[in-house]
Amino acid sequence: MRKVLLLLVFALVSGSALLAADPQEVMYKSGAEQVKAVSYMPTGEGPFPALIVIHEWYGLNDWVKQQASDLADQGYVTLAIDLYRGKLATSSDEAHELMRGLPEDRAARDLRAAFEYLEAQKSVNPKRIGSIGWCMGGGYSLETALVQPRLAATVINYGRLVTDPASLKKITAPVLGIFGGKDRGIPVESVKAFESELKKLGKKVEIHIYPDAGHAFQNEHNKAGYRPEDAKDSRAKTLAFLQSTLKK
Repeated sequence: MRKVLLLLVFALVSGSALLAADPQEVMYKSGAEQVKAVSYMPTGEGPFPALIVIHEWYGLNDWVKQQASDLADQGYVTLAIDLYRGKLATSSDEAHELMRGLPEDRAARDLRAAFEYLEAQKSVNPKRIGSIGWCMGGGYSLETALVQPRLAATVINYGRLVTDPASLKKITAPVLGIFGGKDRGIPVESVKAFESELKKLGKKVEIHIYPDAGHAFQNEHNKAGYRPEDAKDSRAKTLAFLQSTLKK
């Protein structure tokens, strides 16, 4: 009896870990190349909505995989893609080098191919596929919306923006943008210009700026810039946005 009670207490304390989706390594074709990714499947009966999960400039590390797993626990098939072809950075200098060495045309091709891979899966509702990314991946989440008109939602977490009307006109997906007011790489002025231009074009856009947050404030490994309350709030806003766009 005591053992059973202890197991119940453990389950209550670490319930999120017990709910974690199992990862499955997959390969999908991008042009003549094969791209490695990690997929997480929700429990229950599909077809499910799905998300292309795009890593920060450090690469497809454990933090990004955890985000993909957590989102799968919320009912999404997630595909965490590896734009770096297996390379990982352990410092900001290495990350900067890897990001600069990533061919943008290849990345755009990989993103289109990731969408097509999910679209072909029986477990996925092909009309309910979105994208989400952080840092560099936030910029590529926007890129996914630019190159894939069938995308149903896109989440940009402090990613590089474009404000050119000719480019933004291509977007058909609703956009959620999460930014830090003290992010030196993505000034608030550029975020507001991005929002303004999308609204002028009649696009669906929701922007949230956290005044005291800097870049990468959602990542607890960012010791100097992590803001737990802002991270919690932005996660809640992200889940609400995905609920309204991909589960409606």
